[in-house]
Amino acid sequence: MKEVYITRISKFLPNRPISNDEMEDKLGLINGQHSKGRRIVLRNNQIKTRYYAIDDNGNITHNNAQLTKEAVERLCDDDFKTTDIELLSCGTSSPDQILPSHAAMVHGFLKNGNIEINSPSGACCSGMNAMKFGYLSVKCGQTQNAVVTGSERTSSWMKSDVFEDELKHLENLEDNPILAFNKDFLRWMLSDGAGAFLLESEPKGDCPLKIEWMEGTSFAHEIEACMYAGGDKLEDGFLKPWSEYPSNEWSKKSLFAMKQDVKLLGKFILKKAVETLQMLFEKHQMSSSEIDYYLPHISSYYFKEQLYKEMKEGGVEIPWENWFMNLERVGNVGAGSIYIMLEELVASGKLKKGDKILLSVPESARFAYSVALVTVV
Repeated sequence: MKEVYITRISKFLPNRPISNDEMEDKLGLINGQHSKGRRIVLRNNQIKTRYYAIDDNGNITHNNAQLTKEAVERLCDDDFKTTDIELLSCGTSSPDQILPSHAAMVHGFLKNGNIEINSPSGACCSGMNAMKFGYLSVKCGQTQNAVVTGSERTSSWMKSDVFEDELKHLENLEDNPILAFNKDFLRWMLSDGAGAFLLESEPKGDCPLKIEWMEGTSFAHEIEACMYAGGDKLEDGFLKPWSEYPSNEWSKKSLFAMKQDVKLLGKFILKKAVETLQMLFEKHQMSSSEIDYYLPHISSYYFKEQLYKEMKEGGVEIPWENWFMNLERVGNVGAGSIYIMLEELVASGKLKKGDKILLSVPESARFAYSVALVTVV
């Protein structure tokens, strides 16, 4: 087996940063009224700016595959061209369509010859799963390199017109219809963008990072769906898919909007994250004290203090000074967040040879976790 290194990192954040006060101008008012939950959610998540693939005139500027293509091209130069890519592995929770796959659409925009492609599905962990596919391919010698990506274009999923038919339907049933909090919640959390890594079997570049290990685990056997799209959650917790509803119900129920069961989120997301770290540190015979930089993908700063408390109680505490996050500046980019976070850390110039970096990504869809340890070489 070969060693695997992250030799290049890039990101693409569309247009300009959008402040909290501009969000409803971009996404639109629902039922002509300002959201009652917006200020509560923003106060808790503490996100100050995020990025949308929407220009100042309300026009969509990029779809998801185009965002990803931009990030991939930013990896390349005269020494490594898009035509040198052997494997393209692209993760996202917001593909532009059901079929063809996300990676196929990115490859179509790149127009860089015959290559292998891979499109892991899922939510935030799909970006890490894309990375793991590339990691394993290079490690076993199947390919000499792999470009792996994580991206989201959720702004179009959160625009007010997505919910209009549902609210018109509700107006026939009640005097003052409002959007359910499990749908409104995510409108103030999510951001657009893409990140990409080049993986190779040799430590090239100014700051190569050796991937020591990658691990993933799911708790779907224990817990029902928490974040979902393309279906509706019934009272017994069963997730009924869109394909089992008549087509005239799709817009009335906003079946394709992203939704979050916030009660389940608060109950399990941190608890299972700590259980995952405990299992992995034991498996790899290491201590949390060995970590120089901890990059946790969290959707809201609301969870930061509680996560630290849970880690401390669980014996996997990592000191505050070793945490690195950029949620406040770029928002929650889902599958792309860990890529964009690592890019910013590397670009900061803070890293030194031997530093160990823990990448930790939770996925609330049905509670899965993906973790990787990388070392500066």
